[in-house]
Amino acid sequence: MRSYLNIIRSAISNIYFSKDQHDELKVLSAKILIEKYKEKGLVENIHDIEFKVFSQFGDDGIIQYLINNIDIHDKKFVEFGVGDYRESNTRFLLINDNWQGIVFDGNPGFIKDIRSDHIYWQYNLQAVHAFINKDNINSLLESNGFKGEIGILHIDIDGNDYWIWEAIDVIDPTIVIVEYNSIFGYKHAISIPYQENFSRASAHYSNLYFGASLKAFYFLAEAKGYAFVGSNNAGNNAYFIKKNKINGIKPVALENGFVESKFRESRDENGNLNFISGRNRIKVIQDMEVVDVERNKLIKIKGIIDSIY
Repeated sequence: MRSYLNIIRSAISNIYFSKDQHDELKVLSAKILIEKYKEKGLVENIHDIEFKVFSQFGDDGIIQYLINNIDIHDKKFVEFGVGDYRESNTRFLLINDNWQGIVFDGNPGFIKDIRSDHIYWQYNLQAVHAFINKDNINSLLESNGFKGEIGILHIDIDGNDYWIWEAIDVIDPTIVIVEYNSIFGYKHAISIPYQENFSRASAHYSNLYFGASLKAFYFLAEAKGYAFVGSNNAGNNAYFIKKNKINGIKPVALENGFVESKFRESRDENGNLNFISGRNRIKVIQDMEVVDVERNKLIKIKGIIDSIY
């Protein structure tokens, strides 16, 4: 029996799957999970329904849970900062649910890769090369046919994320997903100051100075009429739902929905990973300035470092 099992294992290990076949297997497996999770109904914590197909972490599962429990009329998405779109939070949505969408990236090579992918003709996807800023975002959306109500807006540009969401007014998304910088903690509503050509890599050698705190996005979401329903288990993406569309999904208190990331992506002054972790990360950028968006005041991180968490 043992030798027979070894033969089977060997045969399976030698089966060659192309990239597309591998993707098809992942999608099929996810469909089984989706049906299983539908039986759960509404959950207390969105971590309970996470899974990944094309997302970097468990966001594919969260997105499926939300769209299956919210009435979304216009099944369109907008996503910023997608790279080559192989690892993305809307790719599974496009393939599994046949949504329509537009993606933006500042690297023309990535846009070329997306347009060369078979999904570009199989689905209704637009890929646009653009460096997003608060002055061009609305015209970029409107000129590409995105206006009014849409299903999902996902912002992940490692920089002016807060200021971009604040500026957007031509679309009305039901769900908003934003990447937050967890090393900023959750007690202060802070963001990097707006810089039109902000680059995370050059803003500070550590690669840790970017984006905004969860509380900053929470503050903006309240002003725009959204409820916070939690963060992914990795501690980088926060989820907000239009309050008039929430349909029984429970809002989460800011402090309960905050997740501190475990990423060790900090770099030394020579550009090498130095694996600084936890709350030591904020000390590396303590001399940098941030905007307290509640008070519209520029402050140094070192002035609030003891009260961030």
